[in-house]
Amino acid sequence: MMELEDSPLARLLKSVLSVNERETGAYEDPSVPPGGGKWSEHGVPHKGWHVVDYYKLDDREQLCEMCERQMVMFVHVMRHEEYADDLKVGCVCAGHMENDIEGARQREVRYRNRSKRRDNWLSRKWQNSCKTGGHYLRTDGMVISVYPVSDYWSAGITHRASKHKRSASRRYKTSDEAKLAAFDVMMNWLEKKPWENPMRRR
Repeated sequence: MMELEDSPLARLLKSVLSVNERETGAYEDPSVPPGGGKWSEHGVPHKGWHVVDYYKLDDREQLCEMCERQMVMFVHVMRHEEYADDLKVGCVCAGHMENDIEGARQREVRYRNRSKRRDNWLSRKWQNSCKTGGHYLRTDGMVISVYPVSDYWSAGITHRASKHKRSASRRYKTSDEAKLAAFDVMMNWLEKKPWENPMRRR
């Protein structure tokens, strides 16, 4: 019989834990809710939470607010209708709180991949545009362009197949700021596919 710690689920979850988590053994068995912290507090729900936000801390880690023992950089913000405060937690705690361990893992994997793409975004081979005096990039079925306007930079994005397009409403001080803003819009489009519904703007 396969040992629990060697099960496919346990191996899957351990693959997204930080190096520190693996070295300290903080989550010896990700298929079992971590003990301690608010897991042991009376009046704190253990199930029925849902995620309302997700983000990466740029240059630091914070303590998981549920188990109160694990430092996390990728933060799942969880909410429960019977608990007053949102809790900022790590992947394993989030999976148990929403009763969807695989969903939490996939959310973290997607965000880690997105974060890695964003880190490499500015080093992509952007082409110079003689027409606008800016730069453009073809990727993921879209054309991303940034261009100077007077004393600021703007950006635009076009889905090539449908011609669905959007121009930035904000002004950016540098071309890099405009490129990063365009990246965020592109990733949002890849998720929501606004070209399939012309009424959607974002």
